[in-house]
Amino acid sequence: MFKKILIANRGEIACRVIKTAKKLGILTVAVYSDADKDARHVELADEAVHIGGSASRESYLQADRIIAACKKTGAEAVHPGYGFLSENEAFARKVEEEGIVFIGPKHHSIAAMGDKIASKKLAKEAKVNTIPGWNDAIETAERAVEIARDVGYPVMIKASAGGGGKGLRVAYNDKDAFEGFTSCRNEARNSFGDDRVFIEKFVEEPRHIEIQVLGDAHGNVIYLNERECSIQRRHQKVIEEAPSPFISDATRKAMGEQAVALAKAVNYQSAGTVEFVVGKDQSFYFLEMNTRLQVEHPVTEAITGLDLVELMIRVAAGEKLPLAQKDVKREGWAIECRINAEDPFRNFLPSTGRLVRFQPPKETMFAADTGHLYGVRVDTGVYDGGEIPMFYDSMIAKLIVHGRDRAHAIAMMREALNGFVIRGISSNIPFQAALLAHPKFVAGDFNTGFIAEHYGKGFHAEDVPHDDPDFLIALAAYVHRRYRARASGISGQLEGHGVKVGEQFVVVSLDVQGQHVHTPVSVTDFHGQTGASAVAVGAHNYKIDSGASLGSIRVEGTVNGRAFVAQVERGAGKNPLALRISHNGTQIEAVVLSPLGARLLKLMPYKAPPDLSKFLMSPMPGLLVEVSVQSGQQVQAGEKLAVIEAMKMENVLFATQDGVVGAISAAKGESLSVDQVIMEFA
Repeated sequence: MFKKILIANRGEIACRVIKTAKKLGILTVAVYSDADKDARHVELADEAVHIGGSASRESYLQADRIIAACKKTGAEAVHPGYGFLSENEAFARKVEEEGIVFIGPKHHSIAAMGDKIASKKLAKEAKVNTIPGWNDAIETAERAVEIARDVGYPVMIKASAGGGGKGLRVAYNDKDAFEGFTSCRNEARNSFGDDRVFIEKFVEEPRHIEIQVLGDAHGNVIYLNERECSIQRRHQKVIEEAPSPFISDATRKAMGEQAVALAKAVNYQSAGTVEFVVGKDQSFYFLEMNTRLQVEHPVTEAITGLDLVELMIRVAAGEKLPLAQKDVKREGWAIECRINAEDPFRNFLPSTGRLVRFQPPKETMFAADTGHLYGVRVDTGVYDGGEIPMFYDSMIAKLIVHGRDRAHAIAMMREALNGFVIRGISSNIPFQAALLAHPKFVAGDFNTGFIAEHYGKGFHAEDVPHDDPDFLIALAAYVHRRYRARASGISGQLEGHGVKVGEQFVVVSLDVQGQHVHTPVSVTDFHGQTGASAVAVGAHNYKIDSGASLGSIRVEGTVNGRAFVAQVERGAGKNPLALRISHNGTQIEAVVLSPLGARLLKLMPYKAPPDLSKFLMSPMPGLLVEVSVQSGQQVQAGEKLAVIEAMKMENVLFATQDGVVGAISAAKGESLSVDQVIMEFA
């Protein structure tokens, strides 16, 4: 076994590898960029080596510097994680040539399967089902249009070295194919240093289901069941689960056997994933093979009870797989939600900055009757007070739950999301909550077009209706009364003018149209029960009991005997007196007043917000890579105005209405802050 390994990555996957290495008694070396000098993976590792500037191309993609770090620290092996150099055949080969072990497949396997074009040809030879398409590199956008017509729209334009949704476009017509080819090629060149692009038929209403495989150097290859990865946004996975609620045992077996046949065809030695697109009739076609550890590997670990990182390390050290196909378990149901630094209410724009609060739910595992472990797991590379830089992927954590069955896992995930506190940046937690509550998701009735179909016009607060909105009002009144009770006990109050607690209140909140709603509420304490109150909201009565300290964002307790987890924050909005209540993805801001205070509030004049429609402002921190118009130019609604690059993705800003461009305030290559003016309209 190795004594020391280097992790050629960052973020949560670097922390994940370090965790298993420590369990095995292996020393670890972290590498870091300028932006990551204070990162969590640097702190957790036994040693750390600086390898360059903040941008990936100046650090984590610098193969020579990583190899030099191995030699400097005496690391015997390199674990590449996922992304960056994990599927780079030249890097794996050079590592091997330098006498360092690559904890992953051999370079020839990466070359064969990491190349999406070559892998399709190999798949055909291995008798694996493949999708019709053009599997050679395409040189021009005009040729891409010709091929797309021959294959038949819709088609998928994909970068040969792509992955993670980058370098991928779906085209429904000639215009889409022409523009998609150019955009796909540029994105692939910038992200992977390889601009080869190919085209294949896009299967409509598809499921994205993948098979986890594992091979060793002794010719043994097994599959570890499947993962359902159909909940995607812009071809990036949002929720993954294992097993799939869709496929049959027969389909699972057939897919697994084909995945193993493909892995054996290239002498695959490590963990890898064979991805399939599955039709409504459970017909399936090979998409690609990821010759690395997947982001969603924890759901496979949960249902099988295996540590995939440990098995990768052991296989790389020359050990045989410790189990055969017949030994692979499938216990319970696991779901993973990717927690991303993005604002779902602003079209999922990247959100960077300081994590003022980062309090993930407690990791809990308890033994079921079967002896298997169920509970909550959090994989992350950030910490409370840390920084989310603009240079890398938007994912900041993975939240994983393992339940007895799918319904249990969904319920566990909803509660875990309720308790996930993130402040300082926006996150996609409300969107995840909406997906988990959607009737079609709950029923398992979805495909890769699910998000586009149901949230095609964006995501809005009204897309997360609460099943009991009066509970949010009741919780606001309950917490407010506890604040009043604490204030009433402060010594030194002027006699006759002390704080009175009261029992009658009016909760003032905003409806979806932005109008004030006044809701009368009564709150009465239960005598002898600290923290318990009876709350009446109209015809609804709630007994709320919580031991949470005032000021704690996460509030846990019971309501009418049922456990709940919610988030309550005082003064979080524009009104310092308001309480922000969040539960099951729904958020309200409420001011709790006395009946007299509520009557006086109605007399207050309304102040309209300033009109900013004549400005184009940056919706996120990022690099301005393109200004598409000039001063004095007439533009129409929907016309491209500028392109901002943030978190490895290009974000195009379009005109919302017809107009004439006035002054342009920012230049190409400039680093923008949130709400910085890019241009003004005359």
